[in-house]
Amino acid sequence: MRTGFFGKNPVLQNKEFLSFLSIRFGLMFALNMQVTIIFYWIYQITNDKLALGLVGLAEVIPAVGFSLFAGHFVDLNEKRKMVLFCIGSYVLLSACLFGLSTPYSFSSLGIHTTQYSVYFLVFIGGIIRSFMGPSVFSLFGLVVPRKHFANGTSWSSMAMQTGGVLGPLTAGLLIALDGVVAGMFVVVIIMILLLFPILHIKSKPILKKEKEPILQSLSQGIRFVVKTPALLGAQLLDMFSVLFGGAVALLPVFQKEILHVDEVGFGLLRSAPGIGALITLGLLAFMPLRTHPGKKLFVAVTGFALSIIVFGLSTNFVLSFFMLLLSGMFDAVSVVVRSTILQLVTPDNMRGRVAAVNTMFVSSSNELGDFESGVMAHWLGTVRAVVTGGCITLGVIAVTFFSTPELQKFDFEEEEAKKV
Repeated sequence: MRTGFFGKNPVLQNKEFLSFLSIRFGLMFALNMQVTIIFYWIYQITNDKLALGLVGLAEVIPAVGFSLFAGHFVDLNEKRKMVLFCIGSYVLLSACLFGLSTPYSFSSLGIHTTQYSVYFLVFIGGIIRSFMGPSVFSLFGLVVPRKHFANGTSWSSMAMQTGGVLGPLTAGLLIALDGVVAGMFVVVIIMILLLFPILHIKSKPILKKEKEPILQSLSQGIRFVVKTPALLGAQLLDMFSVLFGGAVALLPVFQKEILHVDEVGFGLLRSAPGIGALITLGLLAFMPLRTHPGKKLFVAVTGFALSIIVFGLSTNFVLSFFMLLLSGMFDAVSVVVRSTILQLVTPDNMRGRVAAVNTMFVSSSNELGDFESGVMAHWLGTVRAVVTGGCITLGVIAVTFFSTPELQKFDFEEEEAKKV
């Protein structure tokens, strides 16, 4: 039995998993760059807080509306091919956004046409994302052995968060150096490069071959989540904490009107949660999260909410950065626990459909949270919106804690022992 770093991280000896990690990192790096640039771009041309919220709404509608169908479709098709198709679609989408960001396009179309064209392309991105989420989740389950799910989830989350750190920071630097156009061009190049590592992963067997009626198939993912209390509690907790506790969409407002920093400062603020998450995930590589994961999830989400409240009240850049960093550290624990629960309890032949429900519950809450933040800031003001959201999150945590004892008692090793 191997000891040391690789003994604690056996998934790093899996070549296909390393290719999977590079895809995970590259996608999150490019998409975080892209969304950071879009938020900055939209606020600069409109100077409207509500316009920021509409970016999130444009993505959440297709992410929710197409998710169940996407999960059904992914379960019936080969997963590597689905990921390849989604990456190819992102290449085309990124090329369109790059073209739209050029001075020639802006002078030809004007502010309003450019704004609504961005919303349309973000909507298309939401459709692609509704397929990408279940495809990547299902491919993970076929690349990583079940006994290594917790370890693989930690590294997958680390790759994702590293992209989440470097993407916004790189976007801020590129905007400062050469504007929006340069950032959008880099996103196109990265998406093209991601076509290579997916080719190093072999085609996987299709585990769901029977074709039941589509409505019956679509409903199975929802029924499974609803009948699994630990999974449902983790999903609801994460969804509502991100929905009400998120403040990322309002960072352009904090940058310009409250903290008074330049574009690089904006990039640092946008990267702070990812930096915090990366620190936590690095620690988890040496100290794996094994005992009392459910209870640690509640502590982490509480810490996330308190960090967001302090961030909302802060007028100092250093304190604001530190609070966002702390929020990312706490959020990383939540991501690892929730993602591992999702991988462990989901049957192999239902991974696409259950992941689609996960997209509806959790992933879409990021964009819906962006919309909520924009609307609340429009009504209450920026600071009140963030602080109120953090307080609502604390209330959600209390309700979930007392209503889901199964989540408090969840044990990774007990679940890993099943179906082996």
